[in-house]
Amino acid sequence: MAYSEPYDALDERTRDISRAITSLREELEAIDWYNQRVHTTKDAELAGVMAHNRDEEIEHAAMALEWLRRNMDKWDDELKTYLFSSGSLLEVEGEEGGEGTEGSSATSLSIGDLKK
Repeated sequence: MAYSEPYDALDERTRDISRAITSLREELEAIDWYNQRVHTTKDAELAGVMAHNRDEEIEHAAMALEWLRRNMDKWDDELKTYLFSSGSLLEVEGEEGGEGTEGSSATSLSIGDLKK
């Protein structure tokens, strides 16, 4: 596991969060690999095995994501906003006041704002 900051400077909680994010990244990569194999093999039984493996990795990714939601600030709020929403994800973001653009220089103005 690679750290961008000195290992000794990180508290155990931050290292656990890094472990979870690394695991989530690895699970997502495995899901992608298995999914590609499912859709390229000509052998139906092998496709079934690979689909089973992919679905197991999806379970693992969901568990890591849930751990992050419970243990790292901001995950809970963002997941509540976007997961299981319907319609355009960009419209959902707009309904939240564009908070997803934190750190960005982009500003959202309406005609009413321009009249002030």
